[in-house]
Amino acid sequence: MSEPSLPEKAFPVSWDQLHRDCRALAWRLNTAGPFDAIICITRGGHVPAAIVARELGVRVIDTISIVSYGEFKQLDTLSVVKDVGPSILNTEDHSKLLIVDDLVDSGKTAQLVRSRLPGAHFATVYAKPHGRPQVDTYVTEVSQDTWIYFPWDLGYSFQPPIRGPV
Repeated sequence: MSEPSLPEKAFPVSWDQLHRDCRALAWRLNTAGPFDAIICITRGGHVPAAIVARELGVRVIDTISIVSYGEFKQLDTLSVVKDVGPSILNTEDHSKLLIVDDLVDSGKTAQLVRSRLPGAHFATVYAKPHGRPQVDTYVTEVSQDTWIYFPWDLGYSFQPPIRGPV
């Protein structure tokens, strides 16, 4: 079995850098709130959502799980494998909800989540140009042709997931 081809531009992010960037995101969000709940886009949004929730004192966290990547590339179709819970989804006013993800790339995932939670504030740690218009708050912009390697992807060298590409 051959290894998947990796993008030319790589942006490795350490745990320390991710933590600093997530705290910077929380700092920016502090004046946009307060928020009643955080909706984390899994899997990448888990760690940023936990850090932002701690910094902003938000106790209610829900998830929406969308499969949008496989083998180092975006998939053509998005798949919602777990939706936001009804108590949050059916809230009349979504303006007190904060959606958190690690990255906005093409903006397709953001569009899908925004369609489910119109009026919610959307925040990501990193943003690429194609997806940036979908995000209200972000910390760092990277070029569209850059692949971000998050700390959970890295060891001393790149580590593929134990179960293979998902």
